[in-house]
Amino acid sequence: MTLASPKPSSTKLPRCRHFTADGSRCRLAVLDTRTNLCFRHSALITSASQPLQTDSVAFTAELLPELSEFNSGVDINKFLARLLKLVTKGSISPRRASVLAYITNQLLHSHRAIARETNPGDDEPQRIIIDMPRPDRD
Repeated sequence: MTLASPKPSSTKLPRCRHFTADGSRCRLAVLDTRTNLCFRHSALITSASQPLQTDSVAFTAELLPELSEFNSGVDINKFLARLLKLVTKGSISPRRASVLAYITNQLLHSHRAIARETNPGDDEPQRIIIDMPRPDRD
């Protein structure tokens, strides 16, 4: 009866030193000899040590160079153009930008509602004509 001989320990690669929450050890080979971690867990450590992009940074100076009350669609258009520049440069997260764009959309709708309230005679209700004759299709 022949049994397979175990691999010599000299050819065995060291295993990652990371332990999971249930106590089991990672089975991947060590990539970083300083930390004795595999590629996956060394990347987690590296990303955790880098500063994260925070959404708490104030972008008031970039978005609102002149004080604006957003009284017109032009003000909102300029604001959205500046917001687009910040998103494409990576200065502001897409999530925060979408919240700001939503707020400006609500401001734009409020302008229309205010105009309807202040000039009620200008906006006549749309009339629907039921008995309108059909076009001649000869």
